[in-house]
Amino acid sequence: MKQLNDSDIANMIGDDFIPDDNATKKSVRHELHLSTRIPKTDVQIPEHITIDFHNHTEEDAWNMLNDVVKSGVRNATVITGASGILKPKFQQWMSDSIISDKIISVNQINNGSFFIKLKKAK
Repeated sequence: MKQLNDSDIANMIGDDFIPDDNATKKSVRHELHLSTRIPKTDVQIPEHITIDFHNHTEEDAWNMLNDVVKSGVRNATVITGASGILKPKFQQWMSDSIISDKIISVNQINNGSFFIKLKKAK
């Protein structure tokens, strides 16, 4: 099947076609029944994930942790490392941040790793 570009769609619709017009794009997609041609796939959310903060900045670590909390994963092992800024930062994030209300429990595995249980994503 040929991939349609804006000029193909313009030829089908006429001279009043504006490629950035979302309503027109939506209408064309509806007419072509694109939603029925693209198979829907269910994304499986793993029960457990491990994230490692080694060689990451504080910002990277925060973003990784946020992504895990938002993903729907229920359990995570977080490797912070025994030294450096990320271990105390992680502990602070667990107790006093915008994600702390989504945490059920935090258990220290060893000097630089933690196991966290997360609330079910809504």
